[in-house]
Amino acid sequence: MITKKRKEANAKVDANKAYTLKEASALVKEVNTTKFDSSVDLHVKLGVDPKKADQAIRGTVSLPHGTGKTKKVLVLCNPDKEAEATAAGADYVGLDEFISKIEGGWTDIDVIVATPAVMPKIGKLGKILGPRNLMPNPKTGTVTNDVAGAVTDLKGGKIAFKVDKVGIIHASIGRVSFSPEKIAENSQEFINAIIKLKPATSKGTYLKGVSMASTMSPGIMVDTKSVQN
Repeated sequence: MITKKRKEANAKVDANKAYTLKEASALVKEVNTTKFDSSVDLHVKLGVDPKKADQAIRGTVSLPHGTGKTKKVLVLCNPDKEAEATAAGADYVGLDEFISKIEGGWTDIDVIVATPAVMPKIGKLGKILGPRNLMPNPKTGTVTNDVAGAVTDLKGGKIAFKVDKVGIIHASIGRVSFSPEKIAENSQEFINAIIKLKPATSKGTYLKGVSMASTMSPGIMVDTKSVQN
């Protein structure tokens, strides 16, 4: 059953048109149908084969205007790093007690940062953390001795992304309460990060498609030429 609001929103989006990033960033606010501050998501289709190790794109990017959502960060470390992590604004800091909590099913966090020294202890949590994209990883900057820097980045709008098995990267890049300019600037920064990671072995068109949508609202096709500068 399509609601009246959704019908009105659908009518405002031309499904056959590729909008410029600037147009899409304004339109996504117009067609939002929720009463809450929805997230604005980008879906980027790439011309890669994720089964090949060198084409399994993953990385991080610091969005200039943040995501609009404050992340809950857990730092797993030895006592010598605890004060540094706490001072940087980590929500939870410790080691053994949190490993036990996670083994018991607790995953009420958005990101886990760990120091290299404690990774051997965390390995056994892979089955729980892996499917939730919570496993610390050096490639995304979440396995590091600079726990303060990592926490500051994550609280300030740094996001991690990776391509899924069908070649699409999904990410939340802001909220509908953001101005169109902020949505466009965050989107462009995110896409720039993906373009920089283009593997040398990727043939043909790399950026195959980009769409923008807010929660429960119609998708807006973005003209890929408008985001490649």
